[in-house]
Amino acid sequence: MGQKTALICGISGQDGAYLAQFLLNKGYLVCGTSRDAQMSSFQNLVRLGIREQVKVESMALNDFRSVLQILNKIEPDEVYNLAGQSSVGLSFQLPVETLESIATGTLNLLEAIRFTGAPIKFYNAGSSECFGDIGAVPADELTPFRPRSPYAVAKSAAFWEVANYREAYGIFACSGILFNHESPLRPRRFVTQKIVTAACKIAQGASHQLQLGNVRIKRDWGWAPEYVQAMYLMLQQSQADDYVIATGESYSLEAFVIETFKCLGLNWQDYVSSDQNLFRPTDISYSCGNPSKAAKQLGWKAHYKMPEVVKMMVDNALKLE
Repeated sequence: MGQKTALICGISGQDGAYLAQFLLNKGYLVCGTSRDAQMSSFQNLVRLGIREQVKVESMALNDFRSVLQILNKIEPDEVYNLAGQSSVGLSFQLPVETLESIATGTLNLLEAIRFTGAPIKFYNAGSSECFGDIGAVPADELTPFRPRSPYAVAKSAAFWEVANYREAYGIFACSGILFNHESPLRPRRFVTQKIVTAACKIAQGASHQLQLGNVRIKRDWGWAPEYVQAMYLMLQQSQADDYVIATGESYSLEAFVIETFKCLGLNWQDYVSSDQNLFRPTDISYSCGNPSKAAKQLGWKAHYKMPEVVKMMVDNALKLE
């Protein structure tokens, strides 16, 4: 076997950058795409010190011709689709862009793979948001989808496209249904990074009030660098399948806030208030995943739970200040 080539769509995001780092360490030739590779800073690749090792190409996922050209040019063994509008909150403001970038983008990749006829293995970034409100039972691969946001609707459509191409055309295509996973590479518009950044500023003397939406929501938070390993493992199996990737433990947003301020020796109640304007039109009150299939079939399990994730994010934020 020669050197494998991986194409990562959405390489400039949190998961794309960590996956690129992981695959480079495995000896892969890594190529990444961005809508405009000449103009993109690829800041996350720079932060991880791997920008020079990654080849980048411009590709518009909503343009079939562009996708096909890149597949023919790169001739990848594996394609990881991590691209598309990634914010649940923003999807209420940009529903059309969200649906096109996720559902149409995924369809173009699958159709281009089918068109080339090459034995490409395809990974699609699914989302726990597809499940909607699951009551109090952790979701597994058989839990029905009840999407509650334009983002979740788009991710649900992409999931079924993948299943359809796998069954109809025998393409090796998988979806990883990933629950929330965080890291220092998270953009600041994400609530976890917003909390960590604000708390660190307060600890360093800034007079800052942190305003949050609903702090009673519960989420299953993991560590992003571990989650990209699961993506890789899915494409190394003899058969393509879909997997829930999660820690199996759920914590409230309030618990995340308490843990963050505790790391810095602060009482969160002195600095945090709830703002009704930040509540979403529809939100999921409880989210938790059952990763037992991934443990059994992939040998994957999460080693870091929410308290460790918070500590690592805080430590990193303090180093950057």
